[in-house]
Amino acid sequence: MISSPSPENNTPLTPWKRARMTEILNALGQPVGALVPDWQPRPRPSRSPMVGRYGRLEPLDPARHAEALYAAHQHDPEGRNWTYLWTEPFRDFAPFLAWLESIKASEDPLYHVVIDATTEQPVGMAAFMRIDPTHGVIEVGHVSYTPLMQRTPLATEVIYLMARRVFDELGYRRFEWKCDSLNARSRRSALRFGFTFEGIFRQHLVVKGRNRDTAWFSMLDHDWAERRHAFEAWLDPSNFDAEGQQKTKLTPGV
Repeated sequence: MISSPSPENNTPLTPWKRARMTEILNALGQPVGALVPDWQPRPRPSRSPMVGRYGRLEPLDPARHAEALYAAHQHDPEGRNWTYLWTEPFRDFAPFLAWLESIKASEDPLYHVVIDATTEQPVGMAAFMRIDPTHGVIEVGHVSYTPLMQRTPLATEVIYLMARRVFDELGYRRFEWKCDSLNARSRRSALRFGFTFEGIFRQHLVVKGRNRDTAWFSMLDHDWAERRHAFEAWLDPSNFDAEGQQKTKLTPGV
């Protein structure tokens, strides 16, 4: 048995949006989840580059990336960028290289290096992780932006490129962002990028010998058309003045 509310306007609804606006009862009169018509497991993300206007993401290759990436991290001498990551700051190149070598073949997390289109140098990292093709869920993780890319259009474009792969290329239903609940910068970024806050998982993890409560955010497939339009409008060169300052915010009020 299905009971449908009347739409407030005549805008056509996609099947999935219609399902979400519908209360579905099973034969026992119990409410159950909306149908997901013709759902099939989705492909895993490939290792092909994700290319944008301001830069690109390409699979981690320590032989090509390690030295310049290590140098980029030296612009953060206090190691502030590493506080909420899984590893401590690397004070010497050898252990940094060894770490990159240990993760380069990983399929989950699938690590990418951010390349600045102007300098053609590595300036950060990000990964696809907790990849669940069966249910169409994937997380962006290990977002490590060195000072060379912080607060630049490239920092925003990275998330746009990853979301575009998740939704447009792979057809996933859910894109997740998780962070230490005390990481205020990461939480603000998630909201700015259009992820929705879902709550706090208390005593979720032990990281570096410390408790971590985890803040959960998500972006869903039916959010993406609006989010993609906002990203593309913000990333357009016309949105920046001669000094490179944004004219319009990505998310008003954030």
